[in-house]
Parts: sequence; structure tokens; C-alpha cells
Amino acid sequence: MKGYAMLKIGESGWIEKERPKCGPMDAICRPLAVAICTSDVHTLWEGAIGDRHNMILGHECCAEVVEVGELVKDFKPGDRVLVPAITPDWNSLEAQAGYSMHSGGMLAGWKFSNFKDGVFSEFFHVNDADGNLALLPKNINVVDACMLSDMVPTGFHGVELADVQFGDTVLVIGIGPVGLMSVAGTNMRGASRIIAVGTRPVCVEAAKKYGATDFVSYKNGPIFQQVLDMTDGKGVDKVVIAGGGVETFAEAVKCLKPGGKIGNVNYLGSGDNIDIPRVEWGVGMGHKQINGGLMPGGRLRMEKLGALVSAGKLDVSPLSTHVFDGWDHLEEALFLMRDKPKDLIKPVVKFAD
Repeated sequence: MKGYAMLKIGESGWIEKERPKCGPMDAICRPLAVAICTSDVHTLWEGAIGDRHNMILGHECCAEVVEVGELVKDFKPGDRVLVPAITPDWNSLEAQAGYSMHSGGMLAGWKFSNFKDGVFSEFFHVNDADGNLALLPKNINVVDACMLSDMVPTGFHGVELADVQFGDTVLVIGIGPVGLMSVAGTNMRGASRIIAVGTRPVCVEAAKKYGATDFVSYKNGPIFQQVLDMTDGKGVDKVVIAGGGVETFAEAVKCLKPGGKIGNVNYLGSGDNIDIPRVEWGVGMGHKQINGGLMPGGRLRMEKLGALVSAGKLDVSPLSTHVFDGWDHLEEALFLMRDKPKDLIKPVVKFAD
């Protein structure tokens, strides 16, 4: 089979590999559509998770099942499925402890394009098919289905980590595709005011549709100063970090009220340390909590989030601004995500309707 791979840091291209083998609890799938993630950019061009050689990229897709193992009960060849970016080993001790995304070690629930070939290929392998796949609702198209693999669950997890409650004032830092889903999730959780940090007009307009009430531009000075000015010096109840770098945490801490919480789902692709401002953190006693987490994967999560889209409670269509047809456009879509033109939110390549 052919796949689009990271050859080494900074280099990518098409390669030939053997079709993966199907274990007794597993499935082999073929993608119906794939989406490009900023994480692919961090991995390929920044070497954020270290060097990888001839590793097929990609972790966002929806798919058709082509083969299942003899112990798989709930899926069969021909099923159209949602595929989460995170595919835990559900019998692991970490999963039993409530942290399935770290099954087998830190971040080890993230298999595709981390230590296992990803989904930018004619066929790909899914471990624990019954635990990780979910049937694709018939009224969700393949482009929207790709958003359920990563953008929706990651953005919503930031909201969960920040513990957004009814009436909260919430700051969402970064309104790319993940941040937009954090805005949507924050709005669903009942926040009274949602302050979004971002500048690209296409993202600002989408954020308004998802419930953002106010906007901050990092180009206009320190984020924390603008937020404090907007809130009469009080700050915000919660912060979701969905963009920026290691320096963003200092801004978030300065914006936060005592007892507030920060939920980070941003992939920190570079930098060695995160600085926490001592005084604004209450000299260590401000009850300002920082939670960072990888999105939960698994079938139940996919079914529930898919139900939101299927029922019309969540519209993910604004995320897919650039849609291509056919494998020939995959590299173009990847480079587009790297370069991020002003009219881009998310590129998707589809192979079926």
C-alpha cells in the first residue's frame, strides 16, 4: 500500500509499505476522508516528538472497515466508522485508573503518527476495534466526521479540564479549530461571557457563531492586561488554552481569579520549561489550578460527540474551509496547514461522499 510519511524531520513524501496485519481484536480500515492537524506540522517540521523515519503521518479521519479480527463483535467489513485520534488499550492499568489516553505510558493512547503508522495511507490498523471505533451516523458527511476525530473531543476536553460552570467568565486562548470547539463547548456549558484570543478574521467570525462575546488580539499588547481591563480588574473564572506557546501560561495565570482553573489542550511543540509568575500565582497559594490533558479517545466518547452533531446541537461545518478530492491533494493540504493562510481554518481531503 502507499502512504504519505515523515521521512525524517523536515522531509516527507509518498512511500510503499506492507498492508498492516489484523489482530484478533483489531480492525483494518481505509480512510473515507482525512484532515490535517497542526500536530502533523509540529511533528514533521519541528520534530516535537523526536525524529521519525518513514512513519506514515495523520491521525484525523473517518473510515470504512475492510477487515476485522475474529474476536471483534460489533463491527464488520463495509461499516462506515468514526475513528478517534486517540485509541487506548482498554485493558490497561492506566485505563482502569481513569486515564486511558495514557495507556501503556505517557501519551501512549496517541498511537497514530506517534509510534505507529497513521491514517494518511490506503489502509490503517485500529487496535481494540470494539473499544475504539464508533458507527458513523448516516446524516453526518465524511468531511464533518473528520472533525469528530480530534478537533471536537480535544476542544471539549479543554472545557472539561477548566471545569467551566454556568455563568462563568471564560477566556479561550487560541481560536484555531481546537479553540473554536473550546468556544462551542464553553458556550454549551453555560458560560455567561466568553473572551476569545485570536486575530484571523475567518476564525473570529466562526468564534462569534460559536458563542464568543469578546475578542482580544495579542498584537494589541499583553493578553492579561487587556483581559483585566475588560473585566474591571477582576479577571476570569476559567481559562482554556488551545494555542500559543510555553509563554502563554504566564498570561493565563495573570488573567485568572483566585480559585480559578486553567485547562490546557495545546500541543507544546517547542520550549523546555513553562514559567509560572510567582506573585500572580498567589506566591504559590492562590488556588489557581493548571490542568493539561490529552483528549479522551474511545467508542463511547465518539458516540456521544457524534450524537451532538447528528442531532443538530453542534455544527462543525464552519471548520472545514478547504476541502480537496483525492490523494493527489494530500501534500498540498499538509503544506497549507503549515503555512496557514488567512482564510484557512482546516483542510480536509476526501476520497468518498
